[in-house]
Amino acid sequence: MEEKKFDKQSMIGFLLIGAILLFMLWQNQPSEEELAAQKAQEEQVEAQEAAAEKASQTDAVVESTTPQNDSLALERYKATLGSFAYSATLPSATDDVTELENDVLALKVSNKGGFITEARLKNFKSYDSVPVYLIKDGNSRFNLTFSTTDNRTLNSENLYFEPSLSKEGENQVLSMKLKVSDSEYLEYRYTLKPDDYMMGFGIKTVGLQNVVNTSQPINLDWQLKGYRHAKSITYENRYTRLTYEYEEGDHDKLSQTGDDDAIETNVDWFNFRQHFFSSILLTDQPFDEVRFSSKNLVEDEEVDTVYTKQYAANMQLKPVNGELNYAMDFYYGPTDYQILNNYDRDIDEAMPLGWGIFGVINKYLIIPFFNFLIAYFPAGIAIILLTISIKLLLSPVQYKQYLSQGKMKVLRPEINEINEKYADNPMKKQQETMKLYSKAGASPLSGCIPGLLQIPVFYALFTFFPSAFALRHKSFLWADDLSSYDKIADLPFHIPFYGDHVSLFPILASIAIFIYMTMTTGQSMQQAQQPGMPNMKFLMYLSP
Repeated sequence: MEEKKFDKQSMIGFLLIGAILLFMLWQNQPSEEELAAQKAQEEQVEAQEAAAEKASQTDAVVESTTPQNDSLALERYKATLGSFAYSATLPSATDDVTELENDVLALKVSNKGGFITEARLKNFKSYDSVPVYLIKDGNSRFNLTFSTTDNRTLNSENLYFEPSLSKEGENQVLSMKLKVSDSEYLEYRYTLKPDDYMMGFGIKTVGLQNVVNTSQPINLDWQLKGYRHAKSITYENRYTRLTYEYEEGDHDKLSQTGDDDAIETNVDWFNFRQHFFSSILLTDQPFDEVRFSSKNLVEDEEVDTVYTKQYAANMQLKPVNGELNYAMDFYYGPTDYQILNNYDRDIDEAMPLGWGIFGVINKYLIIPFFNFLIAYFPAGIAIILLTISIKLLLSPVQYKQYLSQGKMKVLRPEINEINEKYADNPMKKQQETMKLYSKAGASPLSGCIPGLLQIPVFYALFTFFPSAFALRHKSFLWADDLSSYDKIADLPFHIPFYGDHVSLFPILASIAIFIYMTMTTGQSMQQAQQPGMPNMKFLMYLSP
């Protein structure tokens, strides 16, 4: 008996020890934030390893102490770089950066590759109060691939440019030259104006007719991973999208949900849009053909991620008389209709304001009026005033609708008599009913048409608010950001299609709609129902 008692107690002890160990393992497992940070670190390491591998393949990395007159170094680089070996022996053959800055934009341009390695918007913060970076830590790639007359294929991102910063009036001008000699070079030219998000950019070659093989394609490749800037990555990713203008005024976009690609001709500009912020390349000479691609990087919406989407645009540059000379512009700034519209390049079409009549209502009615309101009132009050104003504007239409409903209510007894009298003669019943409508000046459609006229305005409002940059980080009552969800409580679990928090605004809206539907349903039981009106009323319930 004692032995059995001992065995039972031992078993219980082992089970308790096992339970404690399992609890400790569960307690010490990494959190979602730690997993996201680990994933971001792994991505960064992979990017650094890939960059190092490319650099080793082209032998483009040069020690900053290489003397300019080192003939042995020059011969060594000529074996891989040919005529462009000269650029690798200059003092500028380092990873140094040159800074360009105005009141709204701060840029860093690297000697290696000659392109922007950091773009920061000075007047904006992300949801977590850190500065808004559109380019940083290797999330962007800008590369020119070309062949030389001695059968080499080179990538500009692996070569070293010589910077020269100057002033032209109030403008800052940065010339980045990839030199074959002092008089032969490939130049990237940046022109930054004061207080402007738009920056001039040019690609030009000088004296390279006998160096660059123009019979082979010269490919320009720009890639960008969009950083997350908003509290809700699901909501931000929904409005993160690649848009472009082609064929002299047509506009299109890639998918906003999954991976997508397209090939377009005569492209004037394209926008790597990150919801409220945009990175746009515009060209004075349309690109003959551009290959676009967009990849969704948000695999699990429950896990915080660094990036939302990965964009890519690949195009060929066409030399004229053996030389390149492209005049372009870069825009790094907010996706704000008021700012984009000022440039008169149709880049405001990148905003999702709705197609056709919906976009027209937004551009010429809702946006101007809302900008007027928000100049004098807080954002939350401006939304309320806008909604009331729209209701007042549509009140004549609603009056017609209510008047028609009243007439139909008065005619209901007579219509019932006609239905009973001609129950076996549908043709006669229809004729007598229409005669009654004509005599009373009523129509079964007179209630539907006013409702239909209101739908474009309400739909325009629904497309406007998610794109309204003016609402970003504006607080109202308990909401700290009107461009995102409000939160009054966190849930310890995630509900599919809902989230892990409690928002009060949707709850209040649901209660208000329920009360309104209850009241109007009670009234409708006492009046005539017109064909199609139940559906029309449902749409009106969803309106502001």
